[in-house]
Amino acid sequence: MWLLFALLSSILLGGYDILKKSSLKGNSYIPVLFVATASGAILFFLVLMLSRCNIVKMDSLFYVPQISLTEHLWYILKAILVGSSWIFAYNALSKLPITIVAPIRSTGPVWTLLGAFCIYGERFNNVQWIAFLIVIFSSYLFARAGKNEGINFKYNHAIWAIFAATLLGSMSSLVDKYLLSQYDRMAVQTWYSMYMGVFMLIPLSFWWPKRNITPTFVWKWTIPMIGICLSVADFMYFYALSRPEALLGVVSVIRRSSVVIAFTLGAILFKEHNLKAKGIALLGIIIGVTLLVIGSH
Repeated sequence: MWLLFALLSSILLGGYDILKKSSLKGNSYIPVLFVATASGAILFFLVLMLSRCNIVKMDSLFYVPQISLTEHLWYILKAILVGSSWIFAYNALSKLPITIVAPIRSTGPVWTLLGAFCIYGERFNNVQWIAFLIVIFSSYLFARAGKNEGINFKYNHAIWAIFAATLLGSMSSLVDKYLLSQYDRMAVQTWYSMYMGVFMLIPLSFWWPKRNITPTFVWKWTIPMIGICLSVADFMYFYALSRPEALLGVVSVIRRSSVVIAFTLGAILFKEHNLKAKGIALLGIIIGVTLLVIGSH
C-alpha cells in the first residue's frame, strides 16, 4: 500500500507542476499563488474543524491533534520558508519554460544534503560525492540548453529566482527532518498549510494597488486545483513514509520521478523547444538524485 501511495504522490506532483504553468500563462503570479495557497489552507481547515468536532476520530488517518505553542512557532517558520520559496518559484515559472524550471527544482535533495552536511554534521560518502558532481554537471548542461533559447543563466533574474526557490525549499526539508521526527504528520501539514494562507496575504497586499497593471489576474479553474493537488500529494507522501515497512530510499526516488511527468507533459502541452539537450541534462539529474538516495541508505 505504501508503494501505491508513493506512486500516486509522484503523479500528483507532476500534475501540480502542469497546473501551475497552465494557471500562470498570461496571468499575474501573486494572486494565482494566493488562491492556490488559500485552497490548500481551506482544505486543511475543514479537516481541523472535523477533528475538533470529533467527526474525524483520533484513530483516523486524517485526525489533527492538539498542539503546543512551540509547535505553532515551528509551523510558522516552515510556512515562511515554503511561502518564500513559492514566491520565487511562481515568479520564475511565469517567465521560464517548465522544461527548465522543473528539472532545476528536482535538484533540491542535493542542496538538502549539503545543508545536512553543514547543520547536522552529516558526511558525504563516495557515492554521494559522485551524485553531487553529476547533478552540478547536469545543471551546467541545462545552462547551455537555455542559451539556445536566449536564456542566460548568469544574468536572467528568473533563473536566480528558481535557484532561490530550490534552496529555500531545501531549508524547509531540513526543518521537516526535525518536525516529522517530533510531531504528528497531520498536525505539521495542517497548521503549516493554514499559516501559509495567512503569510500569502503579505505579497497580495503589495500586488493589490497594482492589480490593474498588466498582467492582470484572470480566473482559471486550474488555480484552486494547484493547492488541492499538492495537499493530496503531500498527504500521500507523508502517509507512505509513516508506514513501518516503507523503504525511504524507494519512496524518495519515486517522488522525485515527478519531474519526468512535468517535463514530458509540459513539452507536449506547451510546445516547448530544445527538448533533446534538456532531456540529456534531465537524465543526468535523475541519475544523480537516484545515486544520492542510494548513497544515503
